[in-house]
Amino acid sequence: MRIRDLKGFGPKSEEILALVDVHSVDDFMAIDPFELYKRLKLNVKGTGLNSIYAIIGAREDKHWQEIAKTQKTEILLRLDDMGLAPK
Repeated sequence: MRIRDLKGFGPKSEEILALVDVHSVDDFMAIDPFELYKRLKLNVKGTGLNSIYAIIGAREDKHWQEIAKTQKTEILLRLDDMGLAPK
């Protein structure tokens, strides 16, 4: 299985994740989703909230919109603790 095969991901996601040294599904699953989001936020222009929803969705095999709907508050609180919440 490749990163592009995870739910909600495709070839572009695979390219973007490679920019932060995530090259395989094993790499992707081994990193904390919030740490991965932080790396993306610092290194890839245009990284927004949908990215963390997509990361968590791919890990849980759920659509990113479902994650946004059911886990948004929890995610925003964690991002706030990390200093990464949107202003």
